[in-house]
Amino acid sequence: MIPEFVPQYWPHREHSQMIRAAGLRWHVQVMGPGLGSAPALLLIHGTGAASLSWRDLMPILARKYTVVVPDLPGHGLTEAPAAARMSLPGMARALQGLLQIMDVRPVAAAGHSAGSAILARMSLDGTLPGTALTTFNGAFLPLAGVAGQIFSPLARVLAGLPGLPQVFAWQAGRAGTVERLLEGTGSTLDAAGVALYQELVRMPGHAGAALAMMANWNLQPLVDDLPRLAAPLHLVAGTADRSVPPSQSGRVQAMVPGARLTLMPGLGHLAHEERPDEAAALILRHMAVTPP
Repeated sequence: MIPEFVPQYWPHREHSQMIRAAGLRWHVQVMGPGLGSAPALLLIHGTGAASLSWRDLMPILARKYTVVVPDLPGHGLTEAPAAARMSLPGMARALQGLLQIMDVRPVAAAGHSAGSAILARMSLDGTLPGTALTTFNGAFLPLAGVAGQIFSPLARVLAGLPGLPQVFAWQAGRAGTVERLLEGTGSTLDAAGVALYQELVRMPGHAGAALAMMANWNLQPLVDDLPRLAAPLHLVAGTADRSVPPSQSGRVQAMVPGARLTLMPGLGHLAHEERPDEAAALILRHMAVTPP
């Protein structure tokens, strides 16, 4: 039975579940042979996105694996925790709690943008033992220069303003706003993809969660720990990414022993949505060359 809170426009809504874990009501989609029938593959979206970011990869990967795709806390259709829990360690612990309740032990995981940092944090903390990681335009490093000095304090101020998420959701719903936001990522989505993001950004709770996440995000401890990341790591970067420059993936590759890097020419920050077939193939290829 489809949970009543899942809107009609949500991709693969017939695979949606409502699960209570870590003090939250989660929206999770599970597609494939089923938990216990096939190895689990975990997909984690980035800031301001939701499970729908993986809509076109899920059916490809579900041919052989049980694909588990949650909305992160406060994002999409998952309940929001207290703002202080929207930090990198807080999100990692919440996701760990969800996997424990679901009894999911993924053999592989893929993350996009900030979702990549969450997976790396979980792996470093020992909550994803033996899990091979593939990251798409992973946001592992703090913003450099003036932007890094201004962005987080500004996000904290904005996140604390009453009514701002509602204002943002209203503004984002105006004609052309989402198109301009997507253009700023360097990616080009089809009309269906643009329409999904238009629906997503109209949700005030979703907008508030993205602001809270940015306000509480501190990547320096992760950067300090990356050299001891033992999980097999495959970094994938779109060469036209305007949000996370592909050079960042090169820097992370140099930090993590044994890390591999693949470039996707001409693609932007949402490369996995632009070329889902290629993205899925990269995940499967990394799993194939990773010792069990």
